This record gives sequence, C-alpha cells and structure tokens, in this order.
Amino acid sequence: MTARSTRCTTAKTRTSRLAAVAAIAVAGSMLLTACGDQTESANTPKETGSASAGKAPLFSKLPADIQKSGVVKVGTDASYAPMEYTDGGKIVGIDPDLGEALSKQLGVRFEFVSGTFDGLITSIYTGRQQLIMSAMTDNKKRQEGLDDSGKKIGKGIDFVDYFSSGVSLLVKKGNPQGINSLDDLCGKTVAVQRGTIYEDTFKAQAAKCGDKKLTIQAFDTDAEAQTRVKAGGAVADLNDYPVASYIAKTSGGGKDFEVTGNQSDVGLFGIGVSKDNTQLRDAVKEALDAIIKDGSYAEVLKKWNVEDSAVKSATVNAGK
Repeated sequence: MTARSTRCTTAKTRTSRLAAVAAIAVAGSMLLTACGDQTESANTPKETGSASAGKAPLFSKLPADIQKSGVVKVGTDASYAPMEYTDGGKIVGIDPDLGEALSKQLGVRFEFVSGTFDGLITSIYTGRQQLIMSAMTDNKKRQEGLDDSGKKIGKGIDFVDYFSSGVSLLVKKGNPQGINSLDDLCGKTVAVQRGTIYEDTFKAQAAKCGDKKLTIQAFDTDAEAQTRVKAGGAVADLNDYPVASYIAKTSGGGKDFEVTGNQSDVGLFGIGVSKDNTQLRDAVKEALDAIIKDGSYAEVLKKWNVEDSAVKSATVNAGK
C-alpha cells in the first residue's frame, strides 16, 4: 500500500489518515519525517487491552519499562476512516481494534493518541509515543531516514508489517470529469492531504503531465481534500483503497463520491517502532503472528470488510 508518507523541507522531507470520521467530516462540513514533534488533537486517547499481565502469553517479552507502566503509547492520526477515526470522542477503527487484539497477547494497554501524521515518527524519538499505528506505509526511505532526494535526515524507523493495500482515486459521484486513471488528471486540479505519499504520487504525475499542467491543492487533513472534491474545486483525491471505498460508501449516504480506476502501488502498512527498541519490535511481531494464528486478526478485518488486505504472517521492514 502506499499509505500516508511524509516530505520535509528543513527537517521535514506522508503514508495513510481529522478529529472526526473522514466521511462524517465531509458530509457535515493516512517516507520518514524528521520535522517537529507530534501535536495532540482534542481526541480522547483510545485505551485498549483488558488482559491480565500475569496471564498474557507475551508479557515477559516486553521491555521492562512497558511491563512496569502497563501501557504502550501509540501515536496515530485519527482522520483516516476506517483505519482510525474518532467516534463519540474515542479513537476507533481497524488499527485500534488490532491494537486491542495485540494487547491481549502482550498484557498491556494500548493507548492511542491522535496527532498530525507528519509528526508521528518524530514523536517516537522524542519519547512521546512508543509505537505508530496509523496506516503508515513501510518503505525504504522511512526505514533508513532519507528524504526524497536520498539525503540522510534522520535515524529511520523499523516496521512490523500487518496490512496490505493499494491506492485508488476518489471522485465526485457520477464521475462528471470522466477520471479513470492518473493520466486523465493532466490539465486538471486535484486535492490531497499534505505530507502523504499520495501527494508525492500527484507530484510525479504533474511532472509527467508537462505543459498540460496538473494543479495540486494540498490540505492538512484528508477531510479538507474531500470537501474540495465534493464542492467541484478539484476533480479527485487519492487514498488507500479501503479508505476510499469506505468514504464512497458512507459520505452523504453514499451520494457524495465514488472510487474509480484500478488500484495501484500495492504495498504494506507497518507498525512503527524505534530502531533503538528492537525488544518492543520483536514482541509486537510475535503478538501479530499470534493473533493471525488464533483468528482474532481475521475477525477484525472481517468486521471492517477488508479481508483482502490481510497478511499471512508478520514481517519486519518488508516494504520497498
């Protein structure tokens, strides 16, 4: 998948996920970053995990500080339904549900706190968070701490890969501009969440379009990008397929948007963890394999109708 990724200028070189469900926000109205710390939103932290530490099979595999606190702090951008979003002041979605399943294996509470996507990796290294679960694409740039030009800008991050997806174009219902591929965007205006791989994809397409200029409007949240498309100010937004499909199904009762064209850039979402914390990384990997084996992983994906995005086993840094 090509979930949200990041770009940076000075210290910043975007994938993924609003302080509310993306679709609700629209109807009412997811590479490494080394750019400033994560900013918490008004979202209430989502606390998951009711397993007794003494009974949890993998509790002893965790670092001592996490065993002592009983909590794993998880950074997310809760603006990316169905992966993560807010409902009634709580962070819900696929990632929080998977966090709940993992917590039962590890015996500690997964505490989700929302912030800006492009600050999530920095939040790991400042100690604000210990994991990232935010539909973040695992890629070599993030693993190695490189910007778009290949320059070293940070330490890099490890990923435990847990979900597979491609990206799709989201257009206004009825597809009035006849958009069926990226090439159809030349000479038009698109909207996208700032700091995402999707923005990078649009930039690459703009270069390909040449004189037939592709205008890119970037926004802080994907909800703003969706609003722009809905209002007719842009012809398309770009998102991971599960997210685009969810938005098309739910926004405006299914009357606002539709998904068009084929999925592209299929890749992996990873749970991000500091390269300095291999013990936590390996414990999470073992817990992911455990929930895949016991069926609770499949239950979560079935609940959200994303079974096709399942991985067969946990991997580390398998993204390209």
